[in-house]
Amino acid sequence: MKRVVLFFAGVAAGIALIILAAGWIGWPVKFPATMHETATADPPRAEARHEAPGHIELSEDQIRESGITLAPASGGMLKRHFLAPGSLIPDADHIGRVSVRVLATVTELRKRLGDVVEKGEIVAAIESREVADAKSEYLAARLTNDLQQTLYARQKTLVETRIVSENEFLRTRLTANDAQIKLDGARQKLFALGLSDSEIADLPSQPPESLRTQFLRAPISGRVSERRVDLGGLIGREGQESELYVIVNLDDIWVDLAVSPEDISAVREGVSVKIRAIGTEDEASAGVIFVSPLLDRETRNARVIATLPNKDHRWKPGTFVTAEVPLSGAPSTVMVTKKAIQTIKGTPTVFVRDADGFEARSVRTGREDDDDIEIVAGLTAGETIAVQNTFTLKAEVEKDEAEHGHD
Repeated sequence: MKRVVLFFAGVAAGIALIILAAGWIGWPVKFPATMHETATADPPRAEARHEAPGHIELSEDQIRESGITLAPASGGMLKRHFLAPGSLIPDADHIGRVSVRVLATVTELRKRLGDVVEKGEIVAAIESREVADAKSEYLAARLTNDLQQTLYARQKTLVETRIVSENEFLRTRLTANDAQIKLDGARQKLFALGLSDSEIADLPSQPPESLRTQFLRAPISGRVSERRVDLGGLIGREGQESELYVIVNLDDIWVDLAVSPEDISAVREGVSVKIRAIGTEDEASAGVIFVSPLLDRETRNARVIATLPNKDHRWKPGTFVTAEVPLSGAPSTVMVTKKAIQTIKGTPTVFVRDADGFEARSVRTGREDDDDIEIVAGLTAGETIAVQNTFTLKAEVEKDEAEHGHD
């Protein structure tokens, strides 16, 4: 019996020692967390730093400072075109030639190559026997006409008082009319030689030795591009026109294009074409004014002429150019500028504006032209997207994805 009592007493004492030790070290015992529990302890902080993948949080001030421009997606017409080679030539309506049709000697040349001239300005002087004869004929006809008109006026007064017979009066009137006709013919001959009204009116006061001299005037304003005679040269061979100067006005210039038979049916007069000079960055717009209905026998191309404003004379005749000739447009429900598209992980992406910033949204593209591209899926008309400096948004998305990858 004593042994049983001693056994239970020992058990009780052991339990007491265990309880005392547990109170000393703390109860319940806490074991270290597993690796999985430790890794999942931080996500709330990560959620606070980043939005969903592909989202960039930007304020209005940050958007403005980054130079990002916004625009709504919309439909429109894709602009197609083809290229046509050509060259620049002077405008045929702005070329003037100083010439004569009489046999003469060049006595004065007032302009040199490249000089600027105004319309009606004297550029040269010649001496010609034909000019002297025409002026003399005019002066004689003028004197005869003045005399006959005076006699006619006197006869008209006398016939009214019956001092002169009616037959004599009629002969006087016929003579006066004939003198007037000869005077008009002599004046027209001088006009054909290039004399102006003021020069003809001033002939009676000119000295006789000046009758053989004729001054030649510029028919248009422009610059002297060619001088074809020398001082003292003989010009005006019988039946031919001799040119002294060629004057060109380059305020407008022509673009001479060669268009293939396959494309000529799409070209219309009045359309605007974009001109680029070969080998330079120069470009300008020109308007088509002529589409030839015929094909060149050798090249089998059709000739198209466009007029190009050239007030600063930047474009020079002889320059080889390429023209972008527009074709009929292709309609598209949604299209955006190519600058709005960025490629992320090999996928075309646009950045759609939302309340907090931008959503990087993958899209499927379709047809395109030089500036715009059609969006087939992923974007609807009316949504606002970034169209300028979108590369900064792409950089933010790639940076965010890199940080998530490290986590």
